[in-house]
Amino acid sequence: MNPYQKNVISVSQLNSFVRLIIENSEVLGDVYVRGEISNFVNHRSGHFYFSVKDENGAVKAVMFRTAAQKLAFLPENGMKVIVHGRVSVFERDGVYQLYADDIQPDGVGSLYFAYEQLKAKLSAEGLFDPAHKKSLPALPMRVGIVTSPTGAAIQDMKNIIGRRFPLCTVVLYPALVQGEGAPASIARGIRYFNEKKSVDLIIIGRGGGSIEDLWAFNNEALARIVYASDLPIISAVGHESDFTICDFVADVRASTPSAAAELAVPEATELKQRIEERKERMDFLISSAVAQKRTRLETLERSKALRSPLNTLDNRRIILSSYLDSLDKSMEIIFGRKTSAYKASTAALGALNPLAVLSRGYSVAFSDGKLIKSTQSVSAGDRIETKVSDGVIYSTVSETERTENGKK
Repeated sequence: MNPYQKNVISVSQLNSFVRLIIENSEVLGDVYVRGEISNFVNHRSGHFYFSVKDENGAVKAVMFRTAAQKLAFLPENGMKVIVHGRVSVFERDGVYQLYADDIQPDGVGSLYFAYEQLKAKLSAEGLFDPAHKKSLPALPMRVGIVTSPTGAAIQDMKNIIGRRFPLCTVVLYPALVQGEGAPASIARGIRYFNEKKSVDLIIIGRGGGSIEDLWAFNNEALARIVYASDLPIISAVGHESDFTICDFVADVRASTPSAAAELAVPEATELKQRIEERKERMDFLISSAVAQKRTRLETLERSKALRSPLNTLDNRRIILSSYLDSLDKSMEIIFGRKTSAYKASTAALGALNPLAVLSRGYSVAFSDGKLIKSTQSVSAGDRIETKVSDGVIYSTVSETERTENGKK
């Protein structure tokens, strides 16, 4: 008999046997493993696949969708965590791995880690941008409050608003402010007031508590509803040291619900005082303007133009007459200058007129209307016209004789 045939088992049997040994271990059935997440995969099925490693080793791990959905945060590569679960063998590959049912950040609570993750995400998207924030109305006549109807917060806000500004009406939308259904309940209240347009602004909030108590106000869906609101929103959650995601997204953050009520409405006595100051200022400005006009009127009443208008007209008439005299003299001087210039120009033109020479005994001869300048311009038998000072002499050329410098 071949000794190798004795106690021979298949690979599947071996893996199954090892799995049974591991799963029957009390230690490995309820284990906490500290390490760093690596090779993290958020599978489309909803399962998480990753490894947990330290400086000396690594172990594969899987968290199925039912457990993964309960996590308040999303694991990331490099995150230091403590993983709870059980160790078993994946028989097909003969690989042991950790089947996780819970993951906690090592050194910090999971809720705080989830808060920081969501805060970073929404900040990167611009939901905290101050440019998007709306101003609160100066005189809100109706304030909508989304909170628990039985908590101390609503009573404090009602009392403060009623004391500060009695003309304002408080409209309560009763909502859950703690527990699994709280974010959706608060969101419905915000949508209600935006759809009805029945208030001028909205306050959301509740009194103090632990981070678990205030967790509804760190919900991503609620934060986006707050961001999309057409009405301005004051977030008033917890105590002064408490900060939630809604505080960052809202148009105004109040340290407490009581502080939100003070921010929402003006103080009636202060408002009345400001109105009185404005009224006094307006009275002063009107009185000053009237006094200035009265002084101006009295000055005009004392003026000679109004008291003796004929004297004023006579003075103006004298001044006008002097202007006319000056104008006449100026015209005479200008006319004289123009006349002298005209005579000088006429004399100059007369001296240049060739016909003026005839009056001194000279004459000018023309042939066919053209001035005769040379003996070559006419021939014997041509009819010519000779202009003298008192008329024209018509004659016929009998002959011509050409000379040099007037000599034969």
